[in-house]
This record gives sequence, structure tokens and C-alpha cells, in this order.
Amino acid sequence: MSAAFAAPGWLHALAVASLVLGAACSLLLSVQVIRHPQHMAVMNVVWPVCALFGTLAVVWAYFRYGRLATMEAHHNAMERDEKPPNMTETPFPAMVGKGSLHCGSGCMLGDVAAEWLAFLVPAVAVWFGWHALFEEKMYAVWVLDFVFAYALGIVFQYYAIVPMRGLSPGKGLIAAIKADTLSLISWQVGMYGLMALVQFRLYPDLAGRSAPVNSVEFWFAMQAAMVTGFLTSYPINWWLVSAGIKERM
Repeated sequence: MSAAFAAPGWLHALAVASLVLGAACSLLLSVQVIRHPQHMAVMNVVWPVCALFGTLAVVWAYFRYGRLATMEAHHNAMERDEKPPNMTETPFPAMVGKGSLHCGSGCMLGDVAAEWLAFLVPAVAVWFGWHALFEEKMYAVWVLDFVFAYALGIVFQYYAIVPMRGLSPGKGLIAAIKADTLSLISWQVGMYGLMALVQFRLYPDLAGRSAPVNSVEFWFAMQAAMVTGFLTSYPINWWLVSAGIKERM
């Protein structure tokens, strides 16, 4: 029988505060995208989802660069026969950052869904290799995480690329796969790496065992893991955007 998870009081308080901050930032950006919809519809999901882990940094990025890409801003630019402001006033590093967040939103939603599914229905982890391939359940859940994140990432890329390029469904799917595969893999590598460090080393030292999915400490670690995923995917997204494989946002 595994040891009980007994997080120090300071860690629990920090985890709660970080998750509340993420929820507040996500709510703020949800209100913003409802009031000022993005020209690229999928970004109405990307900004609030990424605020869950990026918190104040994502809020700043939205107000500094995201508001340049609203439908209103595009409409006003068209009336003046000008390029949209997000294409003229967003520096390339910020475009890459937006592309990375676009990938990360699919990862975030996929990982959340997969983790809770495996927690509530443990047999799912067995289907993905627990006991048969992996003694550690977390590794099997990571396979499930990747499947969910990849599927959602492709959907998000599809609805970003197809409207901008006017592609057919088949060509749009191929373009989405090209744009998202390396980006998502690099994101998940960072996410898995940080979660492994926290769950196999840090939390056992601090709390006697790894954090269960139904604990705030687990999702606090996931916030940090998503930030790490952003950092590991950023160089790949720089290349993908530079090469024209991913759209400039």
C-alpha cells in the first residue's frame, strides 16, 4: 500500500493560490474574447485555456498582442484598406509565442481530459499499457495524454490553417498534421520531464509520495509542466513559423 500524500502546509497553500490565480485569469480572458471575439475563432479558446497555466503572463500577452487580432481590429483595417494590426504590430518572437500557445491549448485540454479519465476509470490505463508494458501507471497515462493532446492539437491546427489558406478538408488535415506534430512532441517532452521530476523526486521527498490527480498539488505541478512545455516547444515553433509550415498569428 502506497504512503499517504501529506503535503506541507506551505505547498498546499501555494498550489491553491496558483490554481485560483489561473482560474481568475482564464475567467478574465473568457469575458474578453466574448466581448471582443478573435478573428481566428479557435483563439477564443486558446487564450482562456492557456491562462489557466500561464496566468499573468498570458493575460499580458493577450492585452498586448491578442487584442490586435480581434474581429473588430480586422474589420477596421479592411475599411482602411490596410493589413490587420496583428500582422504589422506583432514582432516575430510574439508570433512564435502565440503559435506555441495555440499548440499548448490542445495539450492542456487533452492532458486534463486524459488524466481525469484514467483516474475515474483506471481500466483505461490498463488499455494503454499499465501492467502489460509499464509497472508505473503514470507512464500508461502519459500515452493516453499524448493521444488526446495530439488529436485536439490537430483539430486546433486544422481550424487555424484551413480558413486562412482556403484548403480542402483533406489538404487541411495534412497541413495540420505537419504543423502540429513536432510542436506537440516538443511540448509534451517538456511537460513529461517536469512532471516526472516533481512526481518521482520532489513530491516523494516533500509529501511521502507522488500527488494524486484529485489533489491541488497535482494540478499545480501540471501548471508548471505546461510552462515548461511552452519553453521546450518554442524553438520548434520558431522554425515551423519561419518555414511557413505554421501560420503567423
